[in-house]
Amino acid sequence: MKRVFITLGLIAALAASIACKKTSAPEPDVWAVVNGKEIRRDEVEKYFRNQVNPEGQALSQEESLTLMLNILDQLINNEILLARAQKLALEASDGEVEDKFTERKAPFTEEEFQRQLKENNLTVDDVKRDLRRQLSIEKLLNREVMSKISITDQDVTDFYNQNRAEFNFVEAQYRVAQILITAQRNQQIRNRKNDDATTDAEARRKAQTLFDRLREGADFGELAMDYSEDPLTASTGGDLGFIPESGLQQADAALRRAVLSLRPGEFSNVVASPDGYRILRLIGREPAGQRQLTDPRVQQAIRDRLRTRKQQLLHNSYLTVARDEAEIDNYLSRQVLESAGKMPEIKHQPPAKSEPASAPAKQ
Repeated sequence: MKRVFITLGLIAALAASIACKKTSAPEPDVWAVVNGKEIRRDEVEKYFRNQVNPEGQALSQEESLTLMLNILDQLINNEILLARAQKLALEASDGEVEDKFTERKAPFTEEEFQRQLKENNLTVDDVKRDLRRQLSIEKLLNREVMSKISITDQDVTDFYNQNRAEFNFVEAQYRVAQILITAQRNQQIRNRKNDDATTDAEARRKAQTLFDRLREGADFGELAMDYSEDPLTASTGGDLGFIPESGLQQADAALRRAVLSLRPGEFSNVVASPDGYRILRLIGREPAGQRQLTDPRVQQAIRDRLRTRKQQLLHNSYLTVARDEAEIDNYLSRQVLESAGKMPEIKHQPPAKSEPASAPAKQ
């Protein structure tokens, strides 16, 4: 009987210990724990500072906390996906990281790069750690999501038949690509070099340098992906798609003249516009009329759209399943809720002019 009481006592003590661990509060600077891995306040604030425009209107406490919660949620996703990549032996190798680091550093002189690291309170190890995470997640998603996407000929035919009117141009269409350089800090920079001009002088110099490279034979699409500051088109080589003739007439006069002066395949000089400096390329001009499914360009446009749809669907589903299977404690969200939106003051620091390290990978 005594042994029974002792055993029961040990079980009760163990249960109390486990319950205590579950309810014990984390350190104040631990804002989330993902599968036992801590995400601390300073990491969230580092990305927060790089996304706040110092010249813009100050954020309210609610806006600041909303942005921080979004950043934290993205870091949680990254930790979950990185753990999966490691489990599947898909973590980026040292060689892959070094190659990407060299590419990221290439647009800058050594002095410029070191200055940016200092301004952002980063080290080379910080940058390489972010690159390893990005590359690993990319490899994971390529295997677990992209490899499962298949677009059949029947899919293309069905889409065309259901959306035939989309391919009937009632007026002439101009397919245009652009490289856009702005004079302001871009909070959503999406080019491959993470390159961002922040003053008018920098923007003009950068645009002229890219124009000179185009004249030397550089590929327009590659330069757009590397350096264009338009977050919507940089990833697609600057492709704006088809612009109807009436839409072109409503564009800025200088841009309209530049497009109309080009023949398919040609690119413009640097054009100053209200929102920055542009180099435009006329990919092609299409007369009015119905485009048939036999047109390879129609087929490719449909495949691209269907692939994007499926990618988004599978990506969201994969991430949802991964989160369901992970152990997540989001302490910041809990504190915001329990305090009715009140939190300790955010440690504001002046953001750097440019960002050599990557922001949290968008998942």
